[in-house]
Amino acid sequence: MHVAFVHRRGFGQFAALAAQLAQAGNEVSLVTETIDQKIASVRVVRHRAEAGPRADPQMARHMATPDHHARIGHRVAETFDAMARQGLVPDIVVGHIGWGSMMFLKDVLPRVPALGYCEFFYRAEGADIGFSPDDQPDLDTRKRLRLRNIAQLLSLEAIEAGISPTHWQRSLYPADARARISVCHEGIDTALFRPDPTASATLPDGRVLNAGGPPIVTFVARDLEPYRGFPQVLAAAAEVVRQRPDTLFVFVGGDGISYGVPPPGGGGWKDHLLKSLDIPRENILFPGAVPHSVLRQLFQISAAHLYLTYPFVLSWSVLEAMACGALVIGSDTAPVQEVIRSGRNGLLVPFFDTDALAEAILGALKNPEGHFGMRLAARRTVERRFKLADSLDRQQNLLEKLMGKSLHRNANVGA
Repeated sequence: MHVAFVHRRGFGQFAALAAQLAQAGNEVSLVTETIDQKIASVRVVRHRAEAGPRADPQMARHMATPDHHARIGHRVAETFDAMARQGLVPDIVVGHIGWGSMMFLKDVLPRVPALGYCEFFYRAEGADIGFSPDDQPDLDTRKRLRLRNIAQLLSLEAIEAGISPTHWQRSLYPADARARISVCHEGIDTALFRPDPTASATLPDGRVLNAGGPPIVTFVARDLEPYRGFPQVLAAAAEVVRQRPDTLFVFVGGDGISYGVPPPGGGGWKDHLLKSLDIPRENILFPGAVPHSVLRQLFQISAAHLYLTYPFVLSWSVLEAMACGALVIGSDTAPVQEVIRSGRNGLLVPFFDTDALAEAILGALKNPEGHFGMRLAARRTVERRFKLADSLDRQQNLLEKLMGKSLHRNANVGA
């Protein structure tokens, strides 16, 4: 079977599935703008990258992003048309629908079944927008958000089915579309992400951390910004260090803006917040982005792992931390509530309540043995609901159902 994947930034959420299919002897292609990794035996077809949304005084209001998505969709369609003329017609296409890549797929390959990755449907209420009390959407914002969903709505109308990683993310989509969207996470390799009492982590500056030293509290985000609760975590860290000066906080992530807006005056949130916060710098480490192997080791030695998020896309990192047996202290927001039951497999606190967060951290540091059961339950949660082998099996079953054909299969990985 020939399975083609579509994603702007490389394999993304499809990496494990693409590798599994290729290893089993299926023909696998990736249509993309840029490539993030190499997978053996996978054909990579790059299409020309389109410049981002452009300011055009002649363009209707808020149409810059839909225009950008349409241009991306044209590039992908041209690429599949060229592939088809060379005899490279896939048996099924799996693609991310968020950036327009799948908009015109059915115009090129009308008889090829398509599965869309449904990551996040933008809404003016009930998700990230308006979650912060000082960020209430005006009429202009509501119109912009509605137009931003054009590419997804057009794609959903044409493709056979969709897939979302969590039930909450699926719930954001219109009711008529939800009927065709299955819930299946990409999966966590629980054989790799596992507890290891002997682990140590070497940071980029050469510093070595281990569980036998000062208690380590970890925080991970693509970028250190409000969407992932960085201001609240940093403020709580200051209080924890005041009461427990032996504690070391490790903040993993970049200093850019992935989601939301920059701080007043521009720049990054880290520097902006540290200007007004009284916390000894020897108690906080900012290693930037670290290799995935180091991230795993940090989870394994963490006395507590902090995961706060707006009602937004659930990060892989929280599930990887849980698989490593970390005690996760998270926000009581919908994406986190789907995987953590407070007091059973982790702890939840109100997103904006820094006092409650600091109290939960101090409690974890004071009584680590008392939270051991939660750590075990956290790993069991991932093994039961997000184990890579099971996710791959469900994904392949869905592909076979849509194609009406069987894939070549190997024994699953990540058991």
